[in-house]
Amino acid sequence: MAGGAGVGALLRGAVVAAAGTALARRALDTDPPGGAARWTRTNHRGEPVSMLEGPAVAAGLVAGTLAAGGGRERAGAALATAGAAAFGLVDDLAEDTSTRVKGLRGHLGALAEGRLTTGGLKVLGIGATALVGAAVGTRRTGGAAGHLLDVAVNGALVAGTANLLNLLDLRPGRALKASAALSLPVAGGTAGAATGVVLGAAAVAAPGDLAERDMLGDGGANALGALVGAQWAFGAPRAVRLAALASVVGLTLASERVSFSAVIERTPWLRAADGWGRRPAATPGPAQEPASGE
Repeated sequence: MAGGAGVGALLRGAVVAAAGTALARRALDTDPPGGAARWTRTNHRGEPVSMLEGPAVAAGLVAGTLAAGGGRERAGAALATAGAAAFGLVDDLAEDTSTRVKGLRGHLGALAEGRLTTGGLKVLGIGATALVGAAVGTRRTGGAAGHLLDVAVNGALVAGTANLLNLLDLRPGRALKASAALSLPVAGGTAGAATGVVLGAAAVAAPGDLAERDMLGDGGANALGALVGAQWAFGAPRAVRLAALASVVGLTLASERVSFSAVIERTPWLRAADGWGRRPAATPGPAQEPASGE
């Protein structure tokens, strides 16, 4: 991202993302689709929270990405972000909680048995839209084989990061903080304007999320992850992208056996960062995981 033009795109994306998130949330609060109860869930304290944050953030992310400027990378990023939000919302709103399947392995296992869960549909849908977004956003810099490899790596990185951010959305503010932290290292690349978009939307959503009035749900967390993944996919060299994809796959596999929340709680600096801005810990009692992460 070069000079003043890059800074201008970053600031423009931040402003539009923040405004888009705020306006979308105001409209959703005025007339929640299907009624407010449809968007209400129970958090880890056993308190009701609204999932309207998710579609509002997704709208802000897409608007900010498109407003940051032209170019096939931003078109691909917007497409992947919108697709991740849409399929995440399907899982949020249509999931059969009586037969809930958890984790990527669980959904893939259900697919192997011929059962299509909403989570399985989300995996397939986000994978498909991530691949299409990668095909749109990946510039051809060499031969056909190299380009196909880049598209495959980029699509997998976008889809994998979308899933990873959703896995982190188990405590207030965690996914918002993680998306900002993962976006900053590539803020100076060709896709660096996405950092402004992520920060703009997160700044608007953070007060309600940290106060535990709102939650991102799958729609919001998947959208954030898809945009961050697209930023790495379209803004980093191939070697860096391969390393990032390996890290995402490794963390996803680890999540099937290890609780991220437990690791964060045992690591002082992670625990401090995770708790910043959040309400004091709940009094001891039966622990509950919120309905968003899988």
